Order: sequence, then C-alpha cells, then structure tokens
Amino acid sequence: MDAVLEYRPLMAVDIERSGGRGDVALLRIREVLLNTLQEALKESGIDWQDCRINDLGDGLRIVAPAWAPKSRLIHPLFHELVVRLHAHNRTAAGPTRIRLRVALHAGDVWLGRAGVAGGPLEVLARLLDARPAREALAGAPLTVPASLLVSQHFYDETVRHGYPGIDPESFRRVDVTEKEYSANAWLHLPGAAALTGGAAARDQAVEPHRRDRPAGLSKMINKASGHGVVYATQNGNQNISGRPPE
Repeated sequence: MDAVLEYRPLMAVDIERSGGRGDVALLRIREVLLNTLQEALKESGIDWQDCRINDLGDGLRIVAPAWAPKSRLIHPLFHELVVRLHAHNRTAAGPTRIRLRVALHAGDVWLGRAGVAGGPLEVLARLLDARPAREALAGAPLTVPASLLVSQHFYDETVRHGYPGIDPESFRRVDVTEKEYSANAWLHLPGAAALTGGAAARDQAVEPHRRDRPAGLSKMINKASGHGVVYATQNGNQNISGRPPE
C-alpha cells in the first residue's frame, strides 16, 4: 500500500439550493466559488497547490497541508470567505448569488495515488449535510452568506481557546445526527453576535475552574476589509457608557 497516514485539517463547502439554476448560472457560481476559496486560502497563508481538492458536485472538499494551523481555517479563511461572498452577492443577479454551508474537522487520513480516505472524511460529510446547519442558514437573513459547523474535536483545539479573530461566544452547541453519525458540533453564523444558548452551552463544555475565573481586561481585535466589512472579537469586560465601572 503506497498510502501514508497523516493528521490533516479538513474543510468542505456546499452551495445552498444550487439545483434548478441552469448551466450558465452554475458555471458562474463555480467560477466565483473557486476564485473566492483560492483568495481566502491565500489570505490565510495556505497555498491552493498544497491542498488536496475534491469536487463534490455542489461544492468542494479541501484537505489542507499538515503544517497548516487549524485555527486559520476559521480566521482568517472563513472570515475572508464571508467578506468576499458578501461583496459578490451585493451585485450578483439572483441565480448567481451564493450562500454556503461550511464544515470543519481534522483527523488522521490516508493519502495516496488513489486519493484521500479515512473516517474523518465521513465525519466531515455528515457535518456538511447536518440539519442544524441547513436550518440555520435557511432561516438567516439573505445578507448572511455562509454558515460554519465545526466538530467537537475542531472546537476543542481551536475555538474554545479564543485565538485572535475567533470569538467562542459566537458559536453555539448543536446535536448532529446524520445516518450512523451522532455527536455534538458547534455552529456559527457570521453577523449573529449573540446566538441563543451559545454561552450557556459553551460553559457546560468547559471545566468548572475556568467558568469561575474572574473576567480579565478587555481585548478587542478588529479587521477591516476592502469590501467595507468589519469583523471583531471581544473578550473580557468593556465599559462604553463613559462612566467608570462600579
């Protein structure tokens, strides 16, 4: 067997309601999606040529290089993806507007001449098709161009640490049951600052001594894109009233 086992960050995207748009619109959508992903990967310091790319018909699966930090798939990659899709949708005609479901996972996969295989890819596929992500994006305003669903494993190793550009408060825990797969996952909708149940679910998933820790100084991280969209991360306490805290 020529395949080698490597731990890899995994990403999959699926275009919402891509059917019935006609070939001309679908070709335009795929062109925009490819360009957008390539640009977002570049902004994240990941070369498209270093990834294993698989066409899923309505989307793509990306096996990132082993050296790529998993957190980069959320920030800046997912955030850059959102910014670019938002800019595209502002001027695109209805049939060529794009909304994506994005899923993230990581694990040991086999890489060889025949392609990539392994259990983590099955988990990624279940996350991509998960009902909570479908319903969240379908119910979100049309200005929200994407949803993000990450596995518990991915959340534990990236989101919960609050790395720059990643706000744990913007994720909420959901139950995913698809075919033989059943597990917790974490859902994020860009622009939804306070998702119901997000903080409570996160608190249940961390150690008690971390929950009891007093709040620290405020830290804010902002990034403004050339498309006029700003995303930010806020941790700690912030006084905005002009009066000193009591």
